[in-house]
Amino acid sequence: MLDATPSTHSAREALRINPAKTCQPIGAMYAALGIHGCMPHSHGSQGCCAYHRSHLTRHHKEPVMATTSSFTEGASVFGGLANMTQALNNIFTIYNPEIVAVHTTCLSEVIGDDIPMMIRKAYDEKIIPEGKVVIHANTPSFVGSHITGFAGMVTSMVKHLPSRAGEKHGKVNIIPGFVDPSDMRELKRLAREMGVPAVMFPDTSDVLDLPQTGKYVMYPHGGVTLADMKTVSHSLGTIALGGFTSTPAALELESQYGVPATLLELPIGLGTTDLFIDALHKVGGVPVADSVAWERGRLLDVMTDMHQYFYGKRVAVAGDPDHVISLVQMLLELEMRPVYVITGSSAPRFEARVQQLLEGRVPEAVVKQNADLFDMHQWIKEAPVDLIVGNSYCKHIGRAENIPTVRFGFPILDRMGHRLFPTVGYMGAMRLIEKMLDAMLDKKDRECPEEFFELVQ
Repeated sequence: MLDATPSTHSAREALRINPAKTCQPIGAMYAALGIHGCMPHSHGSQGCCAYHRSHLTRHHKEPVMATTSSFTEGASVFGGLANMTQALNNIFTIYNPEIVAVHTTCLSEVIGDDIPMMIRKAYDEKIIPEGKVVIHANTPSFVGSHITGFAGMVTSMVKHLPSRAGEKHGKVNIIPGFVDPSDMRELKRLAREMGVPAVMFPDTSDVLDLPQTGKYVMYPHGGVTLADMKTVSHSLGTIALGGFTSTPAALELESQYGVPATLLELPIGLGTTDLFIDALHKVGGVPVADSVAWERGRLLDVMTDMHQYFYGKRVAVAGDPDHVISLVQMLLELEMRPVYVITGSSAPRFEARVQQLLEGRVPEAVVKQNADLFDMHQWIKEAPVDLIVGNSYCKHIGRAENIPTVRFGFPILDRMGHRLFPTVGYMGAMRLIEKMLDAMLDKKDRECPEEFFELVQ
């Protein structure tokens, strides 16, 4: 497998080999897990739900709970109404969640199941108990990616959960994007350091990064509560992190409830984190905390001290569009050269934004949306790089071409630090710098002649 990639690149339109993405329901399921007391529900076959749960479990190293409508041949022909009705009855009877978040699969979308009608019917027939909530998002796997699935479920949260009744309060909404629990925890910490009371949704911290207590809890204490979701319509403003994952929900909230939206890129690296801190300062009406300014100074010191190792190094980057756009900015801050930049998602705005960032700085760069890792491997064979940054599937390229590889983004299946240590904010940037530097210097130590094997590189 590792040596099967030909060195000459050829264009492909109808075939993807090792795509740098996965399907919509995985993103929707992950977003649903960020609601306290929520049971994600997959309206389709058992196999789909099992795969989606398995993929998230392998990434987070935590058990992921979800239910399924368990389609068989009958549902495939006659529709899934009976399956949905029975499923909701079982879910509330057996598992008693506060909310069920329904997402669809290929099969239920192809046969045209009317999910809103099914949910209304369940309410009318009292299958959904008083005080309980069911929301939904349409997430066929044959279009979009986990990114659009996540965005769709978060937008559904905004459409169904906020309340119009109530008064303005002093909180700020933060929509974190498709990031790990450690990143969500770090974003909340920065808000606390700034003295900004925040409502983060979704929030998978304390849901998918639990301590070992010896007891299993189906609904951990983490996640945004329904009570807090009711109040997001009365916040001072919304800070949406990630144009592809968070912007749709923030604009929906602004359109429906008049909550001003501040649209930012993920705070990965110095400049994008500066913009996030500035947004907290402006929307929250607070000064920049000294502790945050000191963190920024430490990051600047690290960047200055390590500049000699990063300058001019060629990098290949693959991942989700929001992650990659911000990471490219961080690499440019380090004066590295992102020469191959891809996302598996269909995102035309991605190419324009990355080209804007690279303009005049890396003229040889190749930027492609709706791409795959086979493309990137061929480009690397033609003109090698010094570092690869991407998810676990990039390890095959790194091994085949003997290139240092840093795990970043989703999914990471063969390492564990991503769910514990953030990559957002100033602290996260320092961790990413450490990981990249370690990977490159490890290769240098491993391969350099003995006379150059120094204690200080």
